[in-house]
Amino acid sequence: MAIEDFLAEPHVATLTTLRPDGSPHVVAVRFTWDGQAGLARVLTVDTTRKARNLVTGPGGRAALCQAVGFRWMTLEGLATVHDAPGRVAEGARRYTARYGAPPPAPPGLVVIEIAVDRITRLNLR
Repeated sequence: MAIEDFLAEPHVATLTTLRPDGSPHVVAVRFTWDGQAGLARVLTVDTTRKARNLVTGPGGRAALCQAVGFRWMTLEGLATVHDAPGRVAEGARRYTARYGAPPPAPPGLVVIEIAVDRITRLNLR
C-alpha cells in the first residue's frame, strides 16, 4: 500500500510530545496529512497538555504514529501551535475531508502543525 493512501484512511493515531520535565505525553488524536507541504495537522484546544507542551517548549518535536494491523507509519518533526483563523480553518477543512464530518469547534480551537522531516514505516511503500 502507498504511503499517501494509508495516511488518507480515517484512522486514529497517537501523538507524542514532551512535557516540561522531559517525560513523554502520548494521546490518541485524529490528524491530517498534507504531502505537498510536508505538514501533519492536529486540531485541539489551546489548554490541552499536548498544546501546552509545545507552547512552553518552543522548538519542540512531535511524533504521530498511525498503526493498523501490521502496517504502521510514524511522522516526526518540528511542531508549532497556531490560532490564526486561516490555519485553523485549513486544518478543519482537511479534517472534514478525511473523517467525513466536521471537527468539534470548542472555544480555544488551535491547530498543531508538524513540519515532517522523518518518516518511518512498516509494510508500506
